[in-house]
Amino acid sequence: QVQLVESGGGLVQAGGSLRLSCAASGRTLADYVMGWFRQAPGKEREFVAGFTWSGGRSYSDSLNGRFTISGDNIKTTVYLQMNSLKPEDTAIYYCAAKASSRWDYWGQGTQVTVSS
Repeated sequence: QVQLVESGGGLVQAGGSLRLSCAASGRTLADYVMGWFRQAPGKEREFVAGFTWSGGRSYSDSLNGRFTISGDNIKTTVYLQMNSLKPEDTAIYYCAAKASSRWDYWGQGTQVTVSS
């Protein structure tokens, strides 16, 4: 069982930046592909970014290079650096992990609110 805990959300003005963190309680994430998702009010949850510890990165086309996903050297924490934030980035952001084809583990989410 993997317990994921997100942090770093908050309220920011448009054009600002935030860095989200996702940590696993008491264990390494080395065996998992990691991802960030978000869900805005009244919308479906959507993929934001994916990360493998071997160096793979993937991003939603809608981000236009504004976000960067990364991991720490000891493979316990994954980050999402979000720059040039827009009001439409307002959502609950979730961290997820998978060892196979399905996203098996999810965090509780962290709220990001971007004011105009």
